[in-house]
Amino acid sequence: MRCRLLRRYRDEVCCFNDDIQGTASVTVGTLLAACRQKGKKLSEQKVVFVGAGSAGCGIAEQVMIQMTAEGLTEEQAKKQIFMVDRFGLVMDTMDGLRDFQQALAQKNADLNDWEYSGDYPSLLDVMHCAEPDILIGVSGKAGLFTEQVVSTMAKNVERPIIFPLSNPSKHVEAHPADVLKWTKGKAIVATGSPFGEVEYDGKIYPVAQCNNSYIFPGIGLGVLSVKSQRVSDEMLRVASKTLAAASPSANGKGEELLPAFKDLTQLSKDIAFAVGKVAQQEGLALEIDDDTLRERIDNNFWKPEYRFYKRVSI
Repeated sequence: MRCRLLRRYRDEVCCFNDDIQGTASVTVGTLLAACRQKGKKLSEQKVVFVGAGSAGCGIAEQVMIQMTAEGLTEEQAKKQIFMVDRFGLVMDTMDGLRDFQQALAQKNADLNDWEYSGDYPSLLDVMHCAEPDILIGVSGKAGLFTEQVVSTMAKNVERPIIFPLSNPSKHVEAHPADVLKWTKGKAIVATGSPFGEVEYDGKIYPVAQCNNSYIFPGIGLGVLSVKSQRVSDEMLRVASKTLAAASPSANGKGEELLPAFKDLTQLSKDIAFAVGKVAQQEGLALEIDDDTLRERIDNNFWKPEYRFYKRVSI
C-alpha cells in the first residue's frame, strides 16, 4: 500500500482515498474497456508506467489485483509491470526506494538479456526490451512520450494502449493528436485532462478522459447503502469492472471508450449495487436482498432541487 495513512487506517475505519484509489479504479476500468476493444485480457498485457510516485504505484497495484483475479500469480503479474522513474526503470538494485516502490521493482536477475547503456534502462530502453502493450503516464512532466518512444512501441504491438494521464493539460506526456499520428491511428488513447475529439487521416477519434467522477460517487453510494464497515480492494475492482462493462466501444455501441458524463447517474447506481453486493459477500455490510439494496441506493441518491428566486431592485 502506497499511502501511509491509508495503510494504517483502512482496516480500522471505513475510509477511501480518491487521489489514490479512485484514480486507480477509473484507470483500471478504462484499461479493461480498452482491452475488451482489443479482444484481450489485461493479464495478457505488459504495462509500463512513467512516474513511480503514489499515483503510479497505486494504479500499478490495482492492475496487479485485476491480473491476479484473471488467473496470474502475484509474481507473474509483477513481472508484467515496469515502473520508470527519473533514474530509469525501477529495479531492486536501486538505492533509496520507498516501500511501495520496492514492492513493484523489477528484479535485476530477470533482465539479464536486456541491453542498455546507463546504470538503469531508460524509457526508450524499456520500449525496446520489454515490448509493452500499454503505456501510462503519471509523471507530471510534459513531452516524455516522444515520437521515438511511441513509434517504437507501435512497431511491437498492433494496437498500443497509451494513457498520458498527467494533468493539467500543459503537463501531459503527449498530446492525443500526436499519439494518433505517430501510431497511424492505431493507438487506443485516454487522458487525465479533457481533450475532446481528434481528427486524423479523415477519421474522428474520441479521446476518453479518465475522470474520477466515473468511480467515487458510485463507491460512496454503495458503501452508504449497505453501511459497509470498510472499503476493500475487491470493492474497487468490481467498480472498475462495472465501468468497463458500460464502455460503448467495447459493446459495439460507438467509438467512445467510456460512457458520456450524462450517463453517470445510471452508472453510479450500477457501481453502487455492485460495490454493495461485494461488501455483503465479504461480510462487511448488512445482509439485505437485491430489491432492498436498489431501493436504498435510490433513496440515498442525491437529487438537486433548485428554489426559484425573484430578483428585486433595492
